[in-house]
Amino acid sequence: MVEEVQKHSVHTLVFRSLKRTHDMFVADNGKPVPLDEESHKRKMAIKLRNEYGPVLHMPTSKENLKEKGPQNATDSYVHKQYPANQGQEVEYFVAGVALTADTKIQRMPSESAAQSLAVALPLQTKADANRTAPSGSEYRHPGASDRPQPTAMNSIVMETGNTKNSALMAKKAPTMPKPQWHPPWKLYRVISGHLGWVRCIAVEPGNQWFVTGSADRTIKIWDLASGKLKLSLTGHISTVRGVIVSTRSPYLFSCGEDKQVKCWDLEYNKVIRHYHGHLSAVYGLDLHPTIDVLVTCSRDSTARIWDVRTKASVHTLSGHTNAVATVRCQAAEPQIITGSHDTTIRLWDLVAGKTRVTLTNHKKSVRAVVLHPRHYTFASGSPDNIKQWKFPDGSFIQNLSGHNAIINTLTVNSDGVLVSGADNGTMHLWDWRTGYNFQRVHAAVQPGSLDSESGIFACAFDQSESRLLTAEADKTIKVYREDDTATEETHPVSWKPEIIKRKRF
Repeated sequence: MVEEVQKHSVHTLVFRSLKRTHDMFVADNGKPVPLDEESHKRKMAIKLRNEYGPVLHMPTSKENLKEKGPQNATDSYVHKQYPANQGQEVEYFVAGVALTADTKIQRMPSESAAQSLAVALPLQTKADANRTAPSGSEYRHPGASDRPQPTAMNSIVMETGNTKNSALMAKKAPTMPKPQWHPPWKLYRVISGHLGWVRCIAVEPGNQWFVTGSADRTIKIWDLASGKLKLSLTGHISTVRGVIVSTRSPYLFSCGEDKQVKCWDLEYNKVIRHYHGHLSAVYGLDLHPTIDVLVTCSRDSTARIWDVRTKASVHTLSGHTNAVATVRCQAAEPQIITGSHDTTIRLWDLVAGKTRVTLTNHKKSVRAVVLHPRHYTFASGSPDNIKQWKFPDGSFIQNLSGHNAIINTLTVNSDGVLVSGADNGTMHLWDWRTGYNFQRVHAAVQPGSLDSESGIFACAFDQSESRLLTAEADKTIKVYREDDTATEETHPVSWKPEIIKRKRF
């Protein structure tokens, strides 16, 4: 009797406290209106579920609680009993509130139910996505990347009559398209005359002669058709690392490890200007195609922009943390591209003299950069990979893997033949569009040279793009041309629709 009185008093107290909290939900002209009993029960059930829901699903000890017999299949709740009160249903109290049948501990789903739930969820998710997707286009999250995300499996739902079957089908990985056929290139001339490593090479715009710079501190001009020496220029006191012939004036520009940048007048074969400012060896240079601007790069971790006529230093491009090995100019933005031993590539704003974009994908020194003559793309060479990029923001396109050496030079023609020359004397030829390596060349060194003197420091196509010239460590210039007798039958493309393995880094 006492227990029933206590139980009744607790129920009364709980009911009164909850009633005071919930009996005013609607106001009419500022006056509270009590809810009816049905609405009050619903509100109290919602409050119990919201405030005490997290506690209701806490696991209970098997020592203190034991399930009460077999449950009905349709009953989704577990009724527990204390061992001392067998055969008598026990009410549970959470923070002084009696739990009704609607708020008792919920049973975990069975293993079979969990499996059926796992199968049903993807179908339901797909159906929801189809409902929310805009008609006529694929649904894409606003923050999703434009690059297609790799998915291992696609879920496909097939309807047959009134039944639905779900099938998992493997998605095809992207494959390399068939590359364009290019005839192989063969060596047909070796030009000797330098007394040291030939470090740089450039062909003049008229395609009559070409110029080379060497570790013997001289600049030599050669007849392109015959390969005979026409002229030697002296003036540098250390290795000549870069040469270029202007398309806008009869000037030849050179730079070297003596920190000097010289402008040669080819009508008098004399130096007419010096560009002073670099603090260490100057590794490369390039001329802007449309304005009288010269850009040089140096071991002092900077690139400098010079006014050709006034010799003034317009900008000093600072930002690299190691030697800048290569520089390229173009008329479109970004107008200057540099590659450095700090493993980065920087795209520069010529007007502001500041970095637009820094590309950090390479893991090793970037010694070579080349711009495609027709496409708005460029490539960079490093011992880890050759990478292709898209202007203006340096979006990554693909890796060209396989030339496992220190790549010193890159050049490309308008037909899409990319050439990479390496420190070990190997030269690889690639199809620009697909990245297919269609030829590998390792020419023998000059007789009398050591095998270790097998290295390619620079390469360039002539203006007709029918000849390829390489500057090498055996003190020679080698000239290659396409094999006229080769056909697609005699030299077929060894291509299979392989899965593309494009690495981000």
